[in-house]
Amino acid sequence: MELHELAIIQAHKGLLEKKFSALELTKAFLNRIEKLDKKISAFLTITEDSALLEAKKIDDLISAGKNISILAGIPLAVKDNILVEGVKATCASKILENYIAPYDATCIKKLKRLGAVILGKTNLDEFAMGASTENSAFFPTKNPHDLTRVPGGSSGGSAAAVTADLCCYSLGSDTGGSIRQPASFCGVVGLKPTYGAVSRYGLVAFASSLDQIGPITKTAEDAKIVFNAISGKDPLDSTSVEQETRNKKQGINIKELRIGIPKEYFVKGMDKEVEKIIRQSIEKIEKMGAKIEEISLPHTKYVIPAYYLINTSEASANLARYDGIKYGLSKTGNKNLLDVYLQSRKDGFGDEVKRRIMLGTYALSAGYYDAYYLKAERIRTLIIEDFNTVFKKVDVILTPTTPTPAFKIGEKITDSLSMYLCDIFTASVNLVGLPAVSVPVGFTKSRLPVGLQIIGKPFEENKILEISKIYE
Repeated sequence: MELHELAIIQAHKGLLEKKFSALELTKAFLNRIEKLDKKISAFLTITEDSALLEAKKIDDLISAGKNISILAGIPLAVKDNILVEGVKATCASKILENYIAPYDATCIKKLKRLGAVILGKTNLDEFAMGASTENSAFFPTKNPHDLTRVPGGSSGGSAAAVTADLCCYSLGSDTGGSIRQPASFCGVVGLKPTYGAVSRYGLVAFASSLDQIGPITKTAEDAKIVFNAISGKDPLDSTSVEQETRNKKQGINIKELRIGIPKEYFVKGMDKEVEKIIRQSIEKIEKMGAKIEEISLPHTKYVIPAYYLINTSEASANLARYDGIKYGLSKTGNKNLLDVYLQSRKDGFGDEVKRRIMLGTYALSAGYYDAYYLKAERIRTLIIEDFNTVFKKVDVILTPTTPTPAFKIGEKITDSLSMYLCDIFTASVNLVGLPAVSVPVGFTKSRLPVGLQIIGKPFEENKILEISKIYE
C-alpha cells in the first residue's frame, strides 16, 4: 500500500513502528497534490512549508522516544471557511480573496496541539452556499471518480481531496448537507455532528443556527478519531456543549438495534439504482438481526421552505459585515460611503450569495417577518417534534444521503422533484440539530458512489459511526 492510501490508524501505526517518517508521509501527499490536483482542483491554497516544518517536529518527538497522539504527523486538508492563522481564508469569494486569518479556529487549535499536519485549504461553494462546488469564485472542483461530474458541495474540495488521496482526512462544514452530500457523491465517510458538539469559533458564519464543523474521512473509525479530537465545550462559542458520556460507549449489539425507515424519504423521483442500493443496505443489517420499522416524519414536506427561509435570513444578517470597510475587498475610490458598500458587494459577491442575501433580507423585513421567518421557525419546531416522537421508538434512522449519484458539471437538473429530494434528505438534520453520517454502500453501473445516511439521537455520534463500520 502506498503512503497516500493510508487511513489514520494505519499511518499512525507506521509512524510508531518507524516504517516511514512524518516527513516522508507529508511529502507523499504533497507530491500527489502536485501531480493530480491540476485535474481535480480540490485545493485553493497549499501550505507546504508549514506542513513540512510540523512533520519534522513530530519526527523529532518520535526519535526522542516521546509519546505522540494518534493524529500527530497525519496530514489533513481544511475547508477554506475555517480559519488557520496566517493562511488565506477566502470562503471561495472575491470579497475575501486576500484575507489572511488572524487566528486559529478552535478545532484547528485542538488539532495543532495534537501535532496534525495541515497541507492546505480546500475549495467550496462561495460562503458554503451550494451543492456542487461550482459556485466557487475561482474554479469548480471535479469528482475524482468522474472528472466530468461535480463532487457535491459545499465541502466539495474537502471530499474530493480525501477521495483522491490528496490528504489523509479533511474538515468541512455542514449547513444543510454540505459534508454528507459531497461525501456521498465522492464515496467517503462524512460526519455532521450534533449542533454544539464542535465549536464554531473560527468558522466563517453562514447560517449560525445550522452550521456545524465535521470530518470527512476514509473510514468510520477515522471519523470517530477526528470527531473526538475536535469536539467539546469551548468558552469562545456559547452554543457549544461538553460531550456527553454516552458518546464514549464502544460497540453496539445489532440484535438490539431498532432502526426507523421514514416512508417520506422513499418516493417517486429517486434514482432507481440509488434506491435499490439503499434498500439492499437496509436488508443486510436486518439479516444481521436489527429490527427494521417503517416510520413517518409527517412534516418532511415543509423542510425545504422552512430551511431556505431560515438559511437565507441568517445569511443576510451574517454577510452584512462584508461592507468594504472592515476587511476584505474595498472599492474606496467612490464618492460616498453608500457607493463603497454597493460597489464592494457588487464586485465581491457571486450571484448565489447575492440571491440568498436578498431573499433573507426580504424575509426579515417589516411586514414580512411574521409571514415568512417566524412561520419557518414554527415549522422547525414541528419538525423537531416529529424526530423526538420517532426517537422514542427507534435508536437510529436510515435514509439515502442523496436521491441521485453525482451529476455532470454544468448540468441543470430540470426535475424539480429530484432537487427537492436532494435537499430534503439532509436539511432536516440541520434544522433539528441532530448528528448524521453518510457512509458509502455501493456503486451504480456507471461506477458512481452511493451514500447511506444514518441519523442518530443528539450526541450519539459514536453510535452511528459504529453502525457505519458494518457497511465498511
